[in-house]
Amino acid sequence: MNRRTAGLTIAGSLLSALALSAVPAAAEGTEKCYGISLAGQNDCASTGGNSCAGTSKVDFDKQAWKLVPAGTCETTMVTLPDGSTRPGSLAPIES
Repeated sequence: MNRRTAGLTIAGSLLSALALSAVPAAAEGTEKCYGISLAGQNDCASTGGNSCAGTSKVDFDKQAWKLVPAGTCETTMVTLPDGSTRPGSLAPIES
């Protein structure tokens, strides 16, 4: 291995380590909030056919979650199609 290859290997390792350490920092200060995302705007889901980001088919899916600033989920209110309101939940909504 020559000096250039060794330098590139070390640089790549350092960049990878920095990238991995940035991920938890980005999620720090947020929480999963279930039942508040619009169709196609969920970050993920606990179960069902919308387990990937952006795949929910209905507004305010009880199993789909969106990341929100920590401490704001349960005070976030959504207006359901029937006109009733519901707060976000820190766990999947059963019924």
